[in-house]
Amino acid sequence: MNYLLIFLISMVPLIELRGAIPYAVAMGVPLAHAFPIAILGNMLPVPFIYFFARKVLEWGKDKPVIGPFFTFCLEKGKRGGEKLMAKAGQGLFLALLLFVGIPLPGTGAWTGTLAASILDMGFKKSSIAVMLGVLLAGIIMAVASFGVFGGIGALFG
Repeated sequence: MNYLLIFLISMVPLIELRGAIPYAVAMGVPLAHAFPIAILGNMLPVPFIYFFARKVLEWGKDKPVIGPFFTFCLEKGKRGGEKLMAKAGQGLFLALLLFVGIPLPGTGAWTGTLAASILDMGFKKSSIAVMLGVLLAGIIMAVASFGVFGGIGALFG
């Protein structure tokens, strides 16, 4: 059951692998099992986001109930793309990798892939950058989780 939850948590926008890894560590799931499951869960939506999210968001931005949320998502992706372009120039691949890989609020595979789609960055290039970013985020979160939960365990264990 924990494996399925790790997979599903890693697919949720804004939470992604950044929430799945600490959950796995807290539940005592071996990192060797949790890490690949979280990576797969985080990467599964990437092709769908790249090829369809922008089209769906554009379609729904002027609809009565969903319009404000869809507009918010489009603007967030556009802002992310503009930040990447401003900072990256020719180093867009590395900028996307770091954007996805540094676990900060509002960054991650979902936003990075949407930004890459809006910037018309190629699918293969952007997918590789996002994958490497997800791996980097996973390593950072694993180290941070073991630090936090290891410290708590030492205090109360």
